[in-house]
Amino acid sequence: MASRKTCLMVALCSLVIIINFFDSAQSASCCLKYSNRQPPCKRILGYTIQNINNACDINAIIFHAPGRFVCADPSKPLTQKVMKCYDEKKRKTNKENSNNNAS
Repeated sequence: MASRKTCLMVALCSLVIIINFFDSAQSASCCLKYSNRQPPCKRILGYTIQNINNACDINAIIFHAPGRFVCADPSKPLTQKVMKCYDEKKRKTNKENSNNNAS
């Protein structure tokens, strides 16, 4: 009987540890503050939109640049300008690729 209780306690403790691990790993991928500088549009490889949820405390745009991620304030005009520039660059690239594939 004691062995069963011990196994149950070990299983419950393991579950709590696993849940805490995944929660902390998820929050590690969140922007906690905004960067002072943003990479220029030509260096942007993509971006992710971060919304406030259980793990993330701020709304942010996460710009993907070579070798790093940059957190930007989505309400700032410069952030919106860089996003628009990237979207146009991507749309142009996709259009060129579809024209090449049609040939």
